[in-house]
Amino acid sequence: MRTKNLARNLLASAGFAIALGGCGGGATGPSLEPARFVSMQEGPGEEYVIGPLDKLTIHVWRNDELGAEVQVRPDGRITTPLIADMPAVGKTPTMLAEDIRLQLSQYIEEPLVTVIVNEFAGTFSQQVRIVGATAEPASIPYRANMTLLDAMISVGGLSEYAAGNRARLIRFDRESGEQREYNLRLSDLLRRGESDANVMLMPGDVIIIPESMF
Repeated sequence: MRTKNLARNLLASAGFAIALGGCGGGATGPSLEPARFVSMQEGPGEEYVIGPLDKLTIHVWRNDELGAEVQVRPDGRITTPLIADMPAVGKTPTMLAEDIRLQLSQYIEEPLVTVIVNEFAGTFSQQVRIVGATAEPASIPYRANMTLLDAMISVGGLSEYAAGNRARLIRFDRESGEQREYNLRLSDLLRRGESDANVMLMPGDVIIIPESMF
């Protein structure tokens, strides 16, 4: 009987230690490769895709009256002189310029159209969303070569009770078509300055930061 009670107590103690470790320590699971604090070389990202509420300047060479400064509506469309309700969301500026050119070619000969994005919001698939125990949860536009440190600076860092080393990053893998989850070490990065806890981000990443239970 004494042996059974001892075994039961040991199992209970082990279970409590595991639970305590889960509350205070980092999660176990896959992690991402560390990123440099300062990039050795900057490079362009993927071509920008227009999103709702982006502000655009549309210029038609030698036909200024056909150009316009417009904001993409929440339904993803824009209206310009001679063109009503043209879909814009999901297109690159080059693609949208070509679509406008095709429409205007019904009225003028060989129009030359340029689309410039003045203010960026981006589609949801190009934003980085940070939720949970942070100073200012937000959805921020992805920028080329963005790192975890960049994103956390944008939202004001961790809140007082954040369990930063139990944070997770959710990422959609385009090749496999599956959603993947990675561990993050935000406390090590932001409170201890451990550079190997910094990782590169991708468009569409979601960062979830839980609160500590203690």
